[in-house]
Order: sequence, then structure tokens, then C-alpha cells
Amino acid sequence: MPASFHPRRLPHPLPRLLPLLLGAAILPLAGCGTIRRTVATPTNLVSHQLCSAAFVSHIDPERFYEEAVVPDVAPVKGLIRHHVDLQRQEVTATFAGGLAQSRAVFRGDTGCVVVQGPLPPAPHDQGPRTAALAPPIAGPDVVTPSDPRLAAALDHVFAQPASGPRRYVRAVVVMQDGRIVAERYGPGYGPDTVFTGWSMTKSVTNALLGILVRQGKLDMAAPAPLAAWADAKNPRHAVTPDNLLRMVSGLDVGDSLEPGVHSAFDVAARAQFARPDMATAFVDAKVQAPPGQRFRYADGSTLLLSRIIRQEAGGTGQDVLLLARRELFDKLGMTHTTLEEDASGTPIGASHMWASARDWARFGQLYLDDGVAGGERILPAGWVDYSARLTPGSEAIGYGAGWWTNRGGSDGARHRPHLPTDSFLARGSHGQFTIVIPSARVVIVKLGDAYTPYGDMAAMDRFTGEVLAALGR
Repeated sequence: MPASFHPRRLPHPLPRLLPLLLGAAILPLAGCGTIRRTVATPTNLVSHQLCSAAFVSHIDPERFYEEAVVPDVAPVKGLIRHHVDLQRQEVTATFAGGLAQSRAVFRGDTGCVVVQGPLPPAPHDQGPRTAALAPPIAGPDVVTPSDPRLAAALDHVFAQPASGPRRYVRAVVVMQDGRIVAERYGPGYGPDTVFTGWSMTKSVTNALLGILVRQGKLDMAAPAPLAAWADAKNPRHAVTPDNLLRMVSGLDVGDSLEPGVHSAFDVAARAQFARPDMATAFVDAKVQAPPGQRFRYADGSTLLLSRIIRQEAGGTGQDVLLLARRELFDKLGMTHTTLEEDASGTPIGASHMWASARDWARFGQLYLDDGVAGGERILPAGWVDYSARLTPGSEAIGYGAGWWTNRGGSDGARHRPHLPTDSFLARGSHGQFTIVIPSARVVIVKLGDAYTPYGDMAAMDRFTGEVLAALGR
């Protein structure tokens, strides 16, 4: 393991918003910053997500609203109104007749952003693009499986329950040895459609950090290079990027794992949807435990890492765009990918990358191949093993360093018994998955919004078992 990164129930993009019903009782406090941001959170979520659906993904925003947004804002749905302006490429939303108003605008290469003050110039990639290192994973047509067992497995994973929580499966890709052996898309979607990855974006943040480590710009074991923490007397000075990536910083940076009555006021939720510069919400976070001693899955940790990425990439959103494209997406052949940034140019590295199912599979293949693409090392030697290694304290869910994991005797593996013990996965809210299985040389991607227990884990576990059986693994 390189010295530069020596390390000392379910993800969701926004905790459930039921407590926002309290808003009607606290309107007299609307001038308070916390209350104002709390009320703005669902409104900004609606405008941002619909903007990205309409202008990044180019899918029907109203269908997306019903299937992917309403379940997150259901308790206050009647208080929210929205309008999609196709000509101006923006979406507006209001809450409770104007208590909160929001406007999200499409800015090209970095997707959509909620307007919360003056915006800097939009980052733009003027090319030329870097040639792909990795070989093609399929031709232009959808790959229909030749094995009837794989076809049956796809039937199962796309099946909608007769009753109970809905499962809107939109895309599934199965890849073995770097080639797609089976894929399927829901009506209206295809190989070029881009989909939100939600917290799978955290695994992309892991890759960008790895690139910076390989370039000698970042030491994961050194104090985090944040100016606000530079003073050795600052109680946060000892926190390292590794601590943040493993969610063991000991800081009060929110709780993005378990919904509850507190969640509408959670700092991580408000930061992602109600602040123009998201990382600012955490630079003064309260110290609750020494670094490395307490695990807490929280988007705030990844947003701090996102600020570090912007800083070490060069300091601007333009620098982040070029780092992500030239050093990662282009080299992997990920041509249908948008990593969104906040208004300050910091990537929303906890939740906001949109990519095609094939591009998510290409990303998973990089980790299957130990960080190498086409013979070129993208990630440092040992980085993949480091990423998939179980973080002490996370045994109940099985978390590594920006990836979920079945390694290390994780108790969390009880929810995924058909996944081999060497497997690890990028995982996002409502059932987004990129599963990497080195022993079988298999990558599985599933995208769509499912509202079943454990983020559709049972269905994906069964599907993985069926796929591996069909492939003789």
C-alpha cells in the first residue's frame, strides 16, 4: 500500500422531508438562516433535479418528477409548484405560494445549478478530447443476451411488483471481461441516455482523489489541505483526506444514512440543495470524536473532499471539468457523462454525476482492472484494494473508502449473500448500483428508482446470483 494513502440503512440523496410539514408552524421564523435553508431545500431539489433531467439527460421531466422526485418530497408535494422552460433551459419552483422560490439553469458541460446569487462563468470544455485508452465494450446496438438464463435474469430484475413499493428499472448492463454480454433498457431509454447516479458519485470522487495522489498533488494520510484547518491549533487540523473518504473524520458533517424526524434540518441535506458553495457548511463543523474512531456515513465528508479536489486541480470549476474529463472520463471512453458543480465550481461529489449505463460500466471496469485502462495506470498501484478494504466501525453496512464492500467479514454482506466476498460496489439512493466482482471478471450496472427496503438490495442480490450462475461463476 503506497504511503501516500496510508489509512489511519442506505445512502440517499436527501433525507426524507416529512419534517418540512413543520414549516407551516414555523413560518414566523422564516428569517432564520437554518429555517430558510430548510424550507428552500425541497424547492431547490425540485428545480435542480428537473433541470438535470430535462437538459442533461433529455428525458421527460414530468415523468421523472413523478417517478424520481415526488417520493422524496411527497409530504409537501401539494405545497410545491414547478415550471420547465424548454426555451430558456431552466426550471423554476416555488414552495407554499412563494415562501421559497428557486431557479435552476442549465450551464452546458457541468449541467445545472441552482441560482443563489451571481454565477461565475460556466466551465466549458473546448477540446480536443483525449483519445480513449480502453477498448470498446460493445457495438452501437443493445446487446441482447444469447443465453436464455441471462434473459430470464433480466426479466426478473425489470419485473414490477404486483403490489407494494414501485421499482422503475431503467437500465441494466452486464459486462464480463470488458465486453457487454447482456443489457436492457426501459421504454424511452437507451445506451446513450444518461442517468443520475446519486451516491455512486462518491466512488467517482474516490477516483479523482486517486488521480491527484498519482500525480503527487495529494497525500491521503497528511492533514487535509484546507486553508481553514491549516493552523495546528485548529481542532480539525488532524483530519486527513483518508478520514473523510472513510467517513471517520469525527466531525459533525451530517447523517446521510438513516432518515428520521431530524433529517430536514440535517446540515448535509441543506448544504447540497440550499447553499451556493456547499463545502462552506462544514469547514467549521463541530468535532465530536477523534479522527478514525467513529464511522458516520455523511455526504458532508465527501463535499469537503470535493473542495479539496477543486483546490488541488487548480482552484476553479474549469480546472475540475478538465481534470475529470482528460484524466478519467475521456481515457475510459465515457462520452455520455456530466459531473455537476455547485455555483463555486466545486464538484457535487457526493451525489450529482449523470452518466449512461455503459459509462457507469466502463467506470466499474477501471476498478476491475486495478486502476489500469489500455495499459496505462489511471489510479495508483494498490488504490483499488485500499478503496475496497473494509473501514473499521462500518461493519453493519460494509463500507470501504468511497465504495461499499463485501470484504473483511462485513456484517453488511448479510444483505448481499450472492455477491462473492471479493466484490465491492458503488451504490446510490433508490437502487443505483455498479457492482465489481474481480473473481468473476464481471461488472453489473443497474439504474432506476426503486422504493423497496434496503434500496432494492434484495433484487440486485438475486439478480447477481442469477447472472453469475448463467456465466458459470
